[in-house]
Amino acid sequence: MQSIAAYIFAAIAEIAGCFAFWAWLRSGKSIFWVVPGVASLIVFAWLLTWVEADFAGRAYAAYGGVYITASIFWMWVVERTTPDRWDVTGLLVCLLGAGIILFAPR
Repeated sequence: MQSIAAYIFAAIAEIAGCFAFWAWLRSGKSIFWVVPGVASLIVFAWLLTWVEADFAGRAYAAYGGVYITASIFWMWVVERTTPDRWDVTGLLVCLLGAGIILFAPR
Protein backbone atom coordinates (compact mmCIF):
# COMPACT_ATOMS: atom_id res chain seq x y z
CA MET A 1 0.00 0.00 0.00
CA GLN A 2 2.93 2.34 0.72
CA SER A 3 4.17 1.77 -2.83
CA ILE A 4 0.85 2.78 -4.37
CA ALA A 5 0.73 6.00 -2.35
CA ALA A 6 4.37 6.75 -3.20
CA TYR A 7 3.64 6.23 -6.91
CA ILE A 8 0.56 8.45 -6.87
CA PHE A 9 2.29 11.33 -5.09
CA ALA A 10 5.44 10.87 -7.19
CA ALA A 11 3.37 11.12 -10.37
CA ILE A 12 1.73 14.33 -9.20
CA ALA A 13 5.11 15.80 -8.27
CA GLU A 14 6.73 14.79 -11.56
CA ILE A 15 3.92 16.08 -13.74
CA ALA A 16 3.75 19.36 -11.80
CA GLY A 17 7.52 19.80 -12.12
CA CYS A 18 7.54 19.08 -15.83
CA PHE A 19 4.48 21.27 -16.37
CA ALA A 20 6.34 24.19 -14.74
CA PHE A 21 9.03 23.90 -17.42
CA TRP A 22 6.36 23.52 -20.10
CA ALA A 23 4.63 26.68 -18.84
CA TRP A 24 7.92 28.60 -18.92
CA LEU A 25 9.28 27.37 -22.24
CA ARG A 26 6.10 26.78 -24.23
CA SER A 27 3.43 28.98 -22.67
CA GLY A 28 5.44 32.14 -22.04
CA LYS A 29 5.21 32.08 -18.25
CA SER A 30 7.89 33.66 -16.07
CA ILE A 31 11.19 31.82 -15.52
CA PHE A 32 10.22 31.81 -11.84
CA TRP A 33 7.91 28.88 -12.62
CA VAL A 34 11.11 26.82 -12.76
CA VAL A 35 11.82 27.20 -9.03
CA PRO A 36 8.79 25.24 -7.77
CA GLY A 37 9.21 22.96 -10.78
CA VAL A 38 12.70 21.91 -9.68
CA ALA A 39 11.53 21.48 -6.09
CA SER A 40 8.67 19.31 -7.32
CA LEU A 41 11.06 17.12 -9.35
CA ILE A 42 13.26 16.65 -6.27
CA VAL A 43 10.21 15.53 -4.28
CA PHE A 44 9.33 13.14 -7.13
CA ALA A 45 12.76 11.47 -7.00
CA TRP A 46 12.64 11.21 -3.21
CA LEU A 47 9.16 9.64 -3.27
CA LEU A 48 10.27 6.90 -5.66
CA THR A 49 12.74 5.72 -3.02
CA TRP A 50 9.74 4.83 -0.84
CA VAL A 51 8.55 2.14 -3.25
CA GLU A 52 8.78 -1.34 -1.82
CA ALA A 53 10.84 -2.98 -4.57
CA ASP A 54 14.14 -4.82 -4.42
CA PHE A 55 15.55 -3.08 -7.48
CA ALA A 56 15.32 0.52 -8.66
CA GLY A 57 14.73 -0.55 -12.26
CA ARG A 58 11.69 -2.58 -11.29
CA ALA A 59 10.30 0.31 -9.23
CA TYR A 60 10.80 2.70 -12.17
CA ALA A 61 9.29 0.29 -14.69
CA ALA A 62 6.15 -0.20 -12.60
CA TYR A 63 5.94 3.56 -12.06
CA GLY A 64 5.54 4.03 -15.81
CA GLY A 65 1.93 2.82 -15.73
CA VAL A 66 1.07 5.12 -12.86
CA TYR A 67 2.74 8.06 -14.62
CA ILE A 68 0.76 7.46 -17.80
CA THR A 69 -2.48 7.30 -15.83
CA ALA A 70 -1.67 10.48 -13.92
CA SER A 71 -0.76 12.21 -17.20
CA ILE A 72 -4.13 11.38 -18.69
CA PHE A 73 -5.87 12.71 -15.56
CA TRP A 74 -3.71 15.85 -15.72
CA MET A 75 -4.76 16.36 -19.34
CA TRP A 76 -8.39 15.94 -18.32
CA VAL A 77 -8.45 18.05 -15.14
CA VAL A 78 -5.79 20.74 -15.69
CA GLU A 79 -5.74 21.06 -19.47
CA ARG A 80 -9.48 20.39 -19.79
CA THR A 81 -9.14 17.89 -22.64
CA THR A 82 -11.36 14.83 -22.32
CA PRO A 83 -9.52 11.53 -22.78
CA ASP A 84 -10.81 9.43 -25.63
CA ARG A 85 -11.36 5.66 -25.57
CA TRP A 86 -7.81 5.04 -26.79
CA ASP A 87 -6.36 7.11 -23.96
CA VAL A 88 -8.40 5.12 -21.43
CA THR A 89 -7.59 1.77 -23.05
CA GLY A 90 -3.89 2.59 -23.12
CA LEU A 91 -3.78 3.63 -19.49
CA LEU A 92 -5.59 0.44 -18.42
CA VAL A 93 -3.08 -1.68 -20.33
CA CYS A 94 -0.22 0.24 -18.71
CA LEU A 95 -1.68 -0.17 -15.22
CA LEU A 96 -2.04 -3.89 -15.81
CA GLY A 97 1.62 -4.07 -16.83
CA ALA A 98 2.71 -2.02 -13.83
CA GLY A 99 0.75 -4.30 -11.51
CA ILE A 100 2.35 -7.39 -13.02
CA ILE A 101 5.83 -5.93 -12.61
CA LEU A 102 5.30 -4.75 -9.05
CA PHE A 103 3.11 -7.46 -7.52
CA ALA A 104 4.17 -10.65 -9.32
CA PRO A 105 5.30 -13.40 -6.94
CA ARG A 106 9.05 -13.80 -7.00
